[in-house]
Amino acid sequence: MRHSFAAFGGETRIVGEDGKVEWTYPEGTRDGWVLPNGHLLLTLSKNDKHKGGAVVEISRAGEVFFSWEGTQSEVNTSQKLSNGRVLAVEAGPKPRIVELDAKGKIVSETPLKCQTANHHMESRMTRKLPNGNYIVPQLLDKVVREYKPDGTVAWEFHTPESPAECWPFTAIRVPGGNTLVNLTHGNSSVEVDRKGQIVWRLDNADLPSPLLKDPCGAQRLANGNTVITSYAAGEQRVKLLEVTREKKLVWTHEEARSGGIHEFQILTTNGRKERWPAMK
Repeated sequence: MRHSFAAFGGETRIVGEDGKVEWTYPEGTRDGWVLPNGHLLLTLSKNDKHKGGAVVEISRAGEVFFSWEGTQSEVNTSQKLSNGRVLAVEAGPKPRIVELDAKGKIVSETPLKCQTANHHMESRMTRKLPNGNYIVPQLLDKVVREYKPDGTVAWEFHTPESPAECWPFTAIRVPGGNTLVNLTHGNSSVEVDRKGQIVWRLDNADLPSPLLKDPCGAQRLANGNTVITSYAAGEQRVKLLEVTREKKLVWTHEEARSGGIHEFQILTTNGRKERWPAMK
């Protein structure tokens, strides 16, 4: 098994199937996508230049096609929508989902019902669903919520009470209607049905060694396998792992870098492009 992928985190880069870095970006990222046209949509971490975080669409050559500056504490995620708009999620005193037009103008806004004492821990990889709703993993609230555009809650899943810090990072709606949720400090990944029942779970006990260390981003591939990032793995450790539905470990990516991969996108599998939109 071979994959090329884009990695987002303290270091932003594209890695080929041979394991060699093909492209880098000089800023840290919270989330990101490689779009069908080859551009990258990046959610930039807050820094001296971007006080509240930002979202940019760029070419690999660095040409900027879209830019939007966050107005609160940080921007945690972004997504290019089928109608050309860009979804962005702000963390701060008024956590919200916004949809932006090509000029960066806010055309819709959905408030989030989440704790605001810790802005950084409000939400993570929010996605817009085909039904027009939004699905939001809320970390410290330990809940995944599906919101209607008006902010009402259409569905929710409360993460397990044990371990104590089962903070949800992903909320990926997969074919059949289940939702794939990575549980960060709970060191596990679960798939839940519409009733909120866990129908599949991956823990370190299922693996040859404890590879799940703060699993953050995830992606369900076209072959049905699941790829997970182990954000706190550390240097000379496995940063990405792929398992089958039967929990068989079929691929890993190990690297010397000490920094973790926060989110990622598998681009190719054995030389073939993965489906778009990526299920991540």
